[in-house]
Amino acid sequence: MVTTQIAVPIEVSDTSANGVYEPPPEILAEASRRLGWAGLLYACTYTLGYFGPHVINWLTVPGYSFWRVQNVFAVVSVSLAMAVFYLSRRAMLPPQRLLDLGLVFEVVGSLGISVVQFWRGFPAVSPIEAKFTGIPWECAWIIIFPLLAPNTPKKILIASLAAASTGPATVLITGALGHPIGRSPALVATFFLFTTYLCVIVAYIVAQIVYRYGVRLTKARAVGSYELVRRLGEGGMGEVWMGRHRMLARPAAIKLIRPELLGTDPRSRETALRRFEREALATAALRSTHTIDVYDFGVTEEGAFFYVMEFLEGLNLDTLVQRFGPIAPPRAIHLLRQACHSLGEAHARDLIHRDVKPANIFTCRLGPDCDFVKVLDFGLVKHTGTMTEQTALTMQGVTAGTPAFMAPEIGLGQEVDGRADIYALGCVAYWLITGQTVFRGESAVATVLSHVRDAPVPASHRTEIPVPAELDALILDCLAKNPPDRPQTMQELDARLEMIHVEPWSAADARKWWALHGPIGTLSTIAGQDLSAEAVVYAKR
Repeated sequence: MVTTQIAVPIEVSDTSANGVYEPPPEILAEASRRLGWAGLLYACTYTLGYFGPHVINWLTVPGYSFWRVQNVFAVVSVSLAMAVFYLSRRAMLPPQRLLDLGLVFEVVGSLGISVVQFWRGFPAVSPIEAKFTGIPWECAWIIIFPLLAPNTPKKILIASLAAASTGPATVLITGALGHPIGRSPALVATFFLFTTYLCVIVAYIVAQIVYRYGVRLTKARAVGSYELVRRLGEGGMGEVWMGRHRMLARPAAIKLIRPELLGTDPRSRETALRRFEREALATAALRSTHTIDVYDFGVTEEGAFFYVMEFLEGLNLDTLVQRFGPIAPPRAIHLLRQACHSLGEAHARDLIHRDVKPANIFTCRLGPDCDFVKVLDFGLVKHTGTMTEQTALTMQGVTAGTPAFMAPEIGLGQEVDGRADIYALGCVAYWLITGQTVFRGESAVATVLSHVRDAPVPASHRTEIPVPAELDALILDCLAKNPPDRPQTMQELDARLEMIHVEPWSAADARKWWALHGPIGTLSTIAGQDLSAEAVVYAKR
């Protein structure tokens, strides 16, 4: 069910169910990676700076004892640092839990630093030296930690206070054990008050800044009931993001149309909004299982139009041929018949796609089904019988469609019906079989003119793959210049595809191909990514 949200303010929640802000997943993942590198850097620096001299003395000084109480704390600190690094690399803990563990690491790491400095007592230096040259090393650690591993300000404050207290605690413990403090308790207290505890305030301020930035980022990335998780691609019309519903576990592909493309003139902006709304409504009204599902649409507070579609993993037919070469006729027929199912329903509802092309036909693994086709991007959809209004709602003064897959009547600006999509699907079939477009001119205009006046070369003449004579003839029939000479409906085209004598592309064939080449581990392409006339955007995992 689609809920229209045009011109309705979008309420954004910046907190989770327990009332605490949760950063976007990729922000958490990046922070956990930084924490891991911080652990590795801490372990290496500590080992070289502290254990290095001990090892040298142990190897060169006769009778040198390696045993020190401080070494126990040092080993614990370095071990925890390496554990944090290991956990971050292996992703053994959720990012937020790892960041919480990082707060423990901050305290233990600060303790390891403090023990090295103060186990033998407070350094007997002058007050001026204590203030300007005796700054505890853990000060830098306390300040930079909120940047390396951001967390809620409250958690950062507690961890920073605990980390700052490791220095005074070490001095008190060593004093109780009989080590000289070296200075009066008042001077020691003043020293820590104006060094480590002052750094706690700085760390808290840093944590507040990082937190507020995260909240603003979350608000900026909230679209209706969805949160933008990861950008998948961009093109001339906007961006496509992977999104997640804030209440449901369902992922989605979210297309954002840039506000500036809606125009600054109120009239043109209203026209553009109506066009995008029409696309969302037209797609959502279709019930074919081979048509992309639209969940929601609306306008963000920033004025960007969006619509939310189902998230599919697979690849479009343009990418399929580019990456794996032309495909065998049985599989091509299998894919084309599913596209006929989607477009046939659209035509029955008086909807013409007008931009049928390989990039807008998507094959995926959907549940137990492989090579399951979804037709995408009804952005140029047109209702038959309302030519005046629909022409006004397309890009003013621009011929709709993609030149390499454009029916002659569209190029000539004539009235079109479902047979224009049949011509385009014939071009798609040609592409699948040959890996080439029917015509390729030096410019878009030259390509359109070729569709209008030039006779196509049979697909069998441009590929080494054996092409059944019935399929070769059917593709040429689809590419007829005159619409009455083509198959008249998608149902007729589907029936003729079914009658072609080839070994059917079976479910077992599809499963075998996807097991070898499927998106899991190799390629993930997202439905709805075609943002410009020729854009093909895909993301590797």
